[in-house]
Amino acid sequence: MIKFDLQKMSGVDVLPIVEGGKGISISNGETCGTWAAMGGVGTFSAVNADSCNANGSIIPQTYTGKSRLERHRELINYAVAGGIAQAKIAREKSNGKGRIHMNVLWEMGGCEEILARILEGAKNCVHGIVCGAGMPYNLGEIAARFRVYYYPIVSSARAFSALFRRSFKEVKEFLGGVVYEDPWLAGGHNGLSNAEDPLKPVDPYLRVVELRKIMNGFGLHALPIIIAGGVWWLSEWEDYINNPELRPTAFQFGTRAVLTTECPVARAWQPKLMSLKRGDVKLTPLSPTGFYSSAVNNRMLANLLELQNRQVKVVEDSDLTVSVFGREVHLDTNLREKVHNWIKEGFPTAMLTPSNTVVFVTPEQSRQILHDQRNCCGCLSACRFSSWCQHKGSTGKTPDPRRFCIQKSLQKIAHGGDLESHLIFAGHTAYRFREDPFYENNFIPSTQQLIDRILTGY
Repeated sequence: MIKFDLQKMSGVDVLPIVEGGKGISISNGETCGTWAAMGGVGTFSAVNADSCNANGSIIPQTYTGKSRLERHRELINYAVAGGIAQAKIAREKSNGKGRIHMNVLWEMGGCEEILARILEGAKNCVHGIVCGAGMPYNLGEIAARFRVYYYPIVSSARAFSALFRRSFKEVKEFLGGVVYEDPWLAGGHNGLSNAEDPLKPVDPYLRVVELRKIMNGFGLHALPIIIAGGVWWLSEWEDYINNPELRPTAFQFGTRAVLTTECPVARAWQPKLMSLKRGDVKLTPLSPTGFYSSAVNNRMLANLLELQNRQVKVVEDSDLTVSVFGREVHLDTNLREKVHNWIKEGFPTAMLTPSNTVVFVTPEQSRQILHDQRNCCGCLSACRFSSWCQHKGSTGKTPDPRRFCIQKSLQKIAHGGDLESHLIFAGHTAYRFREDPFYENNFIPSTQQLIDRILTGY
């Protein structure tokens, strides 16, 4: 057994193990409440969470609005209803034990409104807000208004310092802790800065030490750093536990918590997760958010990566031209042979990108891209794929066909979609499902069994 002390989080003493929030609908009230009932910290995703009808069936999120703004309002209302529903389920499942946190992306469309309306509609259900994917300067103010704790997700000491100095210092009494999410190990969206090389990981210990020094400098000695990304066996993190240079610390389990009987996708995802090998999770810059993200290398991701290579620079004048929706565009002649080969291979349709290039796709791919862009519902505050911007209506840039509709893909993968055709976010240790003897013979543990196992150190 790993020896560690209970850790005060969101006002009570809990086991220092935390469920990582996974949207859309992967971490829900069932998983969160069960995790909390075991004396830990459960987290449900409030990113387009599911709500159910009187029969207990999930209500499909369909959109009837004719404009993007109308569909954006529908999306916000779905998110609020789902968040409230999952918060109440989590409270019931927890039996008053542990803590219940909700996870949001700061860059999701309508984030501040959704947060406030869920907290208003699910009073006394939520104890903490976990928030990443952006710089959530208003997070502390919202948490303080509803008297809940907040946990910013950062990947560097520098990011936390900027957040604290600008806004958190005014409401530090509700700051519950800081989640350090390693950008080279975690699943989902990753906090790599422009100065960091995605191909050159840095030892997380050094970055956590730097974060603790910054926190202590602000008088935050008692607040935990929650280690996220790459956590599988606690026995591998013993030098972080009760370490005077780092403590107090807690540990977040994201990917490993997918395979539990309470998780709605566990059975469907198991074959894919159990087949993964080291390196099968890819860190790429393909997300329409503009952030790097880590996902399973399936057919969808492979097609997107291949698409990046079928593009040519647009030039002012040349004898190599292509028609882009009726407009003649001149291309770099250095790639003349490649362009001709792509067309012969079945990729005759050219689409403009915001990088002053064109990419070559099949007619079917072009129709699907345009369909998805036209049906944008504003799931992000600003989207590179559709050029939606919630504040201005449009980013003013060309929609980027090299990206994808993340709302559509995550909704599909969470509700029975083909595992090769949609995005599967996962941390870089997902290959360990295949190697860990705990999962032999396709065993899927309950959350209680998983936590019991985690507390042994393995």
